[in-house]
Amino acid sequence: MTYIAHRQQPVSEQILAQAELQQYINQQAQAVAPEEYRSVEISFYDHEIYTNGQLIARISHDDSDFITQRWLVLVNDKEEFRANTWAKCYRYICTHHKDGSLPVQEPETPAATTGNEVMVQIFDACEQHGLELLEDGIYYKDEKLGEAGCTNGNWWFTRTDDATQQRILCNSASDAVWLVSRAELPECADFLNEYLQYRPLEQMPSVELKHLLDSAELLTA
Repeated sequence: MTYIAHRQQPVSEQILAQAELQQYINQQAQAVAPEEYRSVEISFYDHEIYTNGQLIARISHDDSDFITQRWLVLVNDKEEFRANTWAKCYRYICTHHKDGSLPVQEPETPAATTGNEVMVQIFDACEQHGLELLEDGIYYKDEKLGEAGCTNGNWWFTRTDDATQQRILCNSASDAVWLVSRAELPECADFLNEYLQYRPLEQMPSVELKHLLDSAELLTA
């Protein structure tokens, strides 16, 4: 059975065609690999193929003019195979994955937090604490309390009244702003108690706890 997809079909025809395609996909999937492989529909023209919970390839559709083999297999965003039907692409993935000739899909790297996203998170946290975020730092009324930021995925803060201006790591923008917002640095024990009420110890990663203890030692120095 050959299925030909047209993007300009009337809506009712496209819905019917999609239903027929999905039914055919399910039948072919069961015929080729009853349980081992699974297709996840991202859109009508894009599918992700999984095995044992791992993404191994994608099936997409080429809308370029004068193309007869519009369905294609992508691994690591690189074209590996073309065919005139979705089922042939699916069969190609299953067959070549089983015999080990399908390239290995690399894990996707999470998108890095952009400068704009960092500023938005800090701005939102400042609003929650009644603070103002300006270009050079975090203010309460006209007084600069300190700064907060994120470098290489690590959140940090500095306080204006810290002579060393050391960047102290923390877990999030909310934590950074909360720590900057403390009007005065209390004694070490009080500081730890207050922070632990805000963030329970069991929720704190080891790296954050280490830096918290390090900062507490600085307060008593």
